[in-house]
Amino acid sequence: MSGHSKWANIKNKKGVADKRRGKLFSQLSKNIRIAVKEGRSGDPAQNASLRLALEKAKAANMPAENIKRAIDRGSGIGKGGQVEEVIYEGYGPHGVAFIIMAITDNKMRTASEMRILFNKHQGSLGGPGSAAFMFERAGSEYKVSIPLEIADEIQKNEIEALEEALHEHDDVEDVFHTAVF
Repeated sequence: MSGHSKWANIKNKKGVADKRRGKLFSQLSKNIRIAVKEGRSGDPAQNASLRLALEKAKAANMPAENIKRAIDRGSGIGKGGQVEEVIYEGYGPHGVAFIIMAITDNKMRTASEMRILFNKHQGSLGGPGSAAFMFERAGSEYKVSIPLEIADEIQKNEIEALEEALHEHDDVEDVFHTAVF
């Protein structure tokens, strides 16, 4: 008699949909916080990037309370405190250098989570300047100055797995690495 429980089917479908919406709302909230911080204003009339972020949030049916909370966090008031940009450096599998740009309200929590991600993927989080010498900064981007050729498919998959895990983290904005495939 498998498949006869209508409630179980609804519950499972709702759980998947709620998880998807939660991830979308987290991303939209982060975009609102960044727009407020960069534009130095929580007023959409004075901040064009905030106005665009709010339009996207409203199009996704994000609740007004979540939007207000994100604006408050971006301006440094309310629960969660001030958001700030942090740069993490480390080495992934096979000696590939990584630079991770993150925006967070809690540097200690994010550093711990980055360390855990690197450890899970046979890497290690380094200190400031440990991997930066392998990159040149060009505006808000990092260009590789010392590339590392990766020809082995297994090594490539391990590096891509770490890069994907870093991108999935809520606080991470950009990930740069020295691997060349």
